[in-house]
Amino acid sequence: MEILALNWTGDSAETQYCFPHLKGSCLRSQTPIIIKVVMYMLMAVTILLTVCGNLLVIIAISHFRQLHSPTNLLILSLACIDWFLGAFIMPYSMIRSVENCWYFGETFCKIHSSLDIMMTVASLLHLGLISVDRYLSICKPLQYSTSVTTRNVAALVVITWMFSFAFGFGVIHSNINRVGMEKLLMNNSCTGNCTFFFNKEGGMMAIILGFFIPGTVMTALYMKIFCVAKEQARKIDCSLAMTRARCDKKCPSEHRERKAAKTLAIALGVFLLCWLPLVMALITDPFFDFSAPVVLFDAFLWLGYFNSTCNPVIYGFFFSCFQKVFKIILSGKIFQNGSSLLNIYEENY
Repeated sequence: MEILALNWTGDSAETQYCFPHLKGSCLRSQTPIIIKVVMYMLMAVTILLTVCGNLLVIIAISHFRQLHSPTNLLILSLACIDWFLGAFIMPYSMIRSVENCWYFGETFCKIHSSLDIMMTVASLLHLGLISVDRYLSICKPLQYSTSVTTRNVAALVVITWMFSFAFGFGVIHSNINRVGMEKLLMNNSCTGNCTFFFNKEGGMMAIILGFFIPGTVMTALYMKIFCVAKEQARKIDCSLAMTRARCDKKCPSEHRERKAAKTLAIALGVFLLCWLPLVMALITDPFFDFSAPVVLFDAFLWLGYFNSTCNPVIYGFFFSCFQKVFKIILSGKIFQNGSSLLNIYEENY
């Protein structure tokens, strides 16, 4: 999702263009070759980790019967989104970011931008759904088994995908995000440019729907989860202490509190760290006549992409059952008969 891309050049002996044989071609990046190589390597590693990490989660949940649960259905759907983003969106964005050129045609530019917005919004909304699922599981356990069923979760997943598709393709093909920006777009029109501008109104709408709503939900629910988990840890410690002495309000629960705080801090911290810079840039840039440099937006964009790299680590690798099935997959034991029926929880009880 290229939010803004204006022509920029570094020091160079001669000017280079994306399409030298075409009149009105965009300027090609004049970045030194060594910096381009480093950028390609870093972005390629990010793409590889995103694809492989999410693919492991997809295979694990799809193959092992014991992982077929409403919660893991959300994680599976999130992994599919992030895998698609890594496999089909990020490679083209990598070339555009490094070369400052779009070589794949205007039609595919619109498709790429639409899919980019779609997958980004869907990923953020899934993170919000996962926080709701964890809130109900920990804070309302009696209602969880009846309200959170596979059918209900599947329906929410379908609705989320449909909304994200309508939002991503609707914004691009309706050009609602470009209303009132005709002069700016004309001044920055050139062959080889695949830019995505947000006017003030469109930017605020996208940020509210795609970031602030799931972000606010995640923050509020995770804070509630932390408080409930902290209280549960205190009660457990108190009940154990009653066998030896009278329980008071200062029963030891430091270990459990630290573990709960660490998990919630990582989940929420990574989300905010990856997306808040891009969101703040989207909010402020239209008020400064889109003067922010393209390098800054590219850096923020890839930081947002990096959230898709971290998601399988946060929502998959932190669970011991996932660690076990990952070892089975990587060792090749998954191809043995009956591997899908293995009791992956037997060592945890």
